[in-house]
Amino acid sequence: MKDVARAAGVSQSTVSRILSGTPLPLSISDATRGRVHAAARSLGYRPNPFARALRGAPSMLLGAIVRDITDPFLAAATEALSLDARRLGYNIVLGLAHGSATEALELAAVLEARQCDAIVILGDMQHQPQLLDDLRAAEVPVIALWQGSELQDISAVNVDNAKGVAAAVQHLQDLGHEQIAFISSQLLGDIRERQAAYVAAVGPVPEGYLQHVANSPAGGADALAAMLRLPEPPTAVIASTDVVAMGVLHAAAEHGLTVPDDLSVVGFDDIPLARFCVPALTTVRMPTTEMVAAAAGLVAEALDRGREQSSPVVRLFDPELVIRKSSAPPPARRRPAALDGRPWEAR
Repeated sequence: MKDVARAAGVSQSTVSRILSGTPLPLSISDATRGRVHAAARSLGYRPNPFARALRGAPSMLLGAIVRDITDPFLAAATEALSLDARRLGYNIVLGLAHGSATEALELAAVLEARQCDAIVILGDMQHQPQLLDDLRAAEVPVIALWQGSELQDISAVNVDNAKGVAAAVQHLQDLGHEQIAFISSQLLGDIRERQAAYVAAVGPVPEGYLQHVANSPAGGADALAAMLRLPEPPTAVIASTDVVAMGVLHAAAEHGLTVPDDLSVVGFDDIPLARFCVPALTTVRMPTTEMVAAAAGLVAEALDRGREQSSPVVRLFDPELVIRKSSAPPPARRRPAALDGRPWEAR
């Protein structure tokens, strides 16, 4: 810092305040700020967040615990969080929690030890109750995204899963579909709510019309293959995520079905790849950018309060049905007598 101050022609305290964003007692010109930042860049100087934390100043680090960074939806959400954090002057310390429960607990401890000012959870962690208990006891604010409505004692930003699935079912019914199936991935909070909404919307579920698979394209493909072996396969499929829906689209083509002429497919999330599927995927859009911004806002509010306690806040966002090319009226169901009892894939 001494070298930066000498190069910029200012005091060390001025360098410290400018680089940390701390308010200055006197206004500083843009030219002076520019000289300080230029000198810091040329000398390769970076403020030490741990030294800042030891002095009682914010470390300007935001911890992010991500359930599965390989999930395209959570990857995009993590990128959105990083952008919002930067706008607030924060850097992200990223941790992945898809390993064992012990590893997840260690992760939470590491983020606190690294003096993160707050922690954001991305993706449902309710299968790791010890981790959530540890985070409830954290000394820093904790905000959760996409945990479902069952999460207790942690501020959260959620989506109305029931409203999204109800819109998808209604869309297919309006097109004339009566045989609507659902493919559910891992039964965490959000997915459990989506499955429950499907069951509530369609009434009694025919045998084989509700499949449970991994949240992957392969899972979606396997589920459709199983459904096509049913005596009466569905004319429409709702997938709990777009990732699963992409596998359904692939499997439909492999089995000689044309989407949407033979089978309608609807996803959930509206990941960036959804509109580039063939055909473009009808899906329930998650307001990801707005939800992440709300979570960042809750972080800022909690940090402004400092150690002042407040009740957990839950903010609920409405999803939006995006109709593209993968849904259409059902095909005429004409099955030659010779094919009675045979699955579609045998035709």
